[in-house]
Amino acid sequence: MIEARGLGRVVSVSGNAQPLTILDAVSFAVGEGETVAIVGASGSGKSTLLGLLAGLDTPSSGDVLIRGQSLAALDEDARAALRGEQVGFVFQSFQLLPALSALENVMLPLELAGVSRAEATARDWLERVGLGGRVAHYPRQLSGGEQQRVALARAFATEPSLLLADEPTGNLDATTGAAIIELLFSLNRERGATLLLVTHDEELAARCDRQLRMHAGTLGEAEAVLRSASAGL
Repeated sequence: MIEARGLGRVVSVSGNAQPLTILDAVSFAVGEGETVAIVGASGSGKSTLLGLLAGLDTPSSGDVLIRGQSLAALDEDARAALRGEQVGFVFQSFQLLPALSALENVMLPLELAGVSRAEATARDWLERVGLGGRVAHYPRQLSGGEQQRVALARAFATEPSLLLADEPTGNLDATTGAAIIELLFSLNRERGATLLLVTHDEELAARCDRQLRMHAGTLGEAEAVLRSASAGL
């Protein structure tokens, strides 16, 4: 589904002669329908890696392939089009537009993609995440858990093949976070989408088929083998 080939990210630091290496030659592949957690300490490069995989930023070296399509070979508009067709993204900070209602936030990517029944599709997804009665509410009128549910509905509404989530429970209390995770995995199973998430939560990571551990911008061996293996099957 997605492959990273030698991804590197180096940035200049003001007043420092030495550039800062955030990612160094990161390579791995994720199969169709697989669930993978990217784990590691703060500052290890996890979120930077996820942004590169989504095509939200460009690497200093290496390439990302989504279903065999090289992101490096595409211009910015073509990358945006590919994201719209293939990729859903869930942010820790929700990234809802405050001037739009829950319904309008979910409708936005559908309208950008030219979906003819954008409103009906958005309403259906808000129903699926338990917010059918909150479609007219604005983000400021919603709890953190409700905002993240809107963000999940928005991410899944375009029926992406690949869902990327950056600390999706990082701003939520434990109970709400657990509910969001259950929803995330149930939607993943329902849609058959590939799920790649960044998390500090080891219990959440253990629920995924596989773990990739970041350390100081490099990727260790894939850990936490398939759940079936851990179950002794």
